[in-house]
Amino acid sequence: MARTVSAPAEFAPSEAALAVARRAAERGLCPECFGRLFGRLGHGFSNPERAARLTAAVGIPLPAEVAGCPVCGGTFARLDVWVERCLRAADGWEWHRFTCGSRWDPERLAAEESLWLEIGTEWGESLRAAFNRELGKRLEARTGAVGGPDRPDLVFLADLPVGRVATTVLPLTLRGRYRKLDRTLPQTRWPCRRCRGRGCTTCGGTGKTYAESVEELIAAPLLARTGGEGSRFHGMGREDIDARMLGRGRPFVLEILRPRRRTVDLAEIASEIARTAAGRVEVERLAFADPAEIVRVKEASPEKSYRVGVIGSVPVAKVNEALDLALGRAIAQRTPTRVAHRRSDRVRSRRIVAARLVDAGEGRFTLDLRTEAGTYVKEWVEGDGGRTEPNLAALVGVPLKVEFLDVMEIHDPEGP
Repeated sequence: MARTVSAPAEFAPSEAALAVARRAAERGLCPECFGRLFGRLGHGFSNPERAARLTAAVGIPLPAEVAGCPVCGGTFARLDVWVERCLRAADGWEWHRFTCGSRWDPERLAAEESLWLEIGTEWGESLRAAFNRELGKRLEARTGAVGGPDRPDLVFLADLPVGRVATTVLPLTLRGRYRKLDRTLPQTRWPCRRCRGRGCTTCGGTGKTYAESVEELIAAPLLARTGGEGSRFHGMGREDIDARMLGRGRPFVLEILRPRRRTVDLAEIASEIARTAAGRVEVERLAFADPAEIVRVKEASPEKSYRVGVIGSVPVAKVNEALDLALGRAIAQRTPTRVAHRRSDRVRSRRIVAARLVDAGEGRFTLDLRTEAGTYVKEWVEGDGGRTEPNLAALVGVPLKVEFLDVMEIHDPEGP
């Protein structure tokens, strides 16, 4: 039985399109699949609207909504069934943005391509593209959520041969800056090297080398509020465990994995972090972030400023002379001994951008340094057995030892 579908009056198919419509008339296609043969003609039209205009133009009845459509097999007639399957799959998750995908029987997709070749269409829209769009439109109408590829909370994958919808829950992404005041705290969770996180006698069953980390202290209240299943932490570089991170703090992005709830009060979260991590970690500028921030943070290579306490009996004049020699000079740093087990062994060229002696006392002195990204400051001071050349110890002619190291500033684009 034919049905009436209104369409914009300005649709004017060419003679070539009308010829294709005549050849397709006896194929028993549903309105959606008939219209999809011309999916790239006429901006702003639905496929059934295209079908209505073309069939009217060639004087044939509008195709009926048939379950036996030889192309889609009646799938477009059952879109509401797939909407319900999506809603069931999303039950228990908070979501405001989504995108749709689908998996089809390869034989059905191949049959569609054969049809296009047989009738000679140049304007076809694929089954997958049309289904994904139409499913998304109906989900938008049912839920008020926003469909599209831009920052989805959920991804629906309709598996048509199986008759099931799978969901992928995207992380909740936040950004901010942290200061680390505790010289015993790693940046991220550090799995036990012996058991690799499974738990053993060495780590007391925790699976961790260190009881807590910056990541865990920041993520804990977020995991509790969102019901998330874990976290991923991305810092703009990292400081040594025994180094403090001061100044404006280090930029970071935190992902909360598979969060059941996404609406959280970040002011309350920041207050809770301040209370539970007092004296150890401070967080500022906590905000929701686009996932693209992860790439920006990971790929950034800003200069950094340090304050370094050095043990060594060196005259002030000799220290200043050595700093003058070091400024702007290329430093060849072979991968330090302390990280050689986890980083490739190669030589990196770095520079000391600025340096000054802050104070000096009996057998020790303090420096302020500004360096290129990736400079190993401890190794530049001590020499690391000759793996860093030139180094400060060699320049002053006295063995040196770093007593403490503080990162004073990350010179990223957001600040000085």
